[in-house]
Amino acid sequence: MAAAMSQPHPDPSFTPKQGQYLAFIHAYTCIHARPPAEADLQRFFGVTPPTVHQMVLTLERAGLIQRTPGAARSIRLLVPPESLPVLHRPEASSS
Repeated sequence: MAAAMSQPHPDPSFTPKQGQYLAFIHAYTCIHARPPAEADLQRFFGVTPPTVHQMVLTLERAGLIQRTPGAARSIRLLVPPESLPVLHRPEASSS
């Protein structure tokens, strides 16, 4: 009889880019003791406000984060931190 190893659930599935956003949300929350605003994500990743907002909506739809409607800085990770990738500073664009 093979004893089943206790595995809470398999690692969540997300793209490398989504993983970077999740890793940033986790790191920012640990450092600042509050979740990042979309403007913080925009500054870090060097993208436009609509790009950040679409990513946040995508992460929420995928069940990777949770937000409180109408509340600022309400992003909460639903992914175990140990399943997140290492956060990398985005390369500066050459434009």
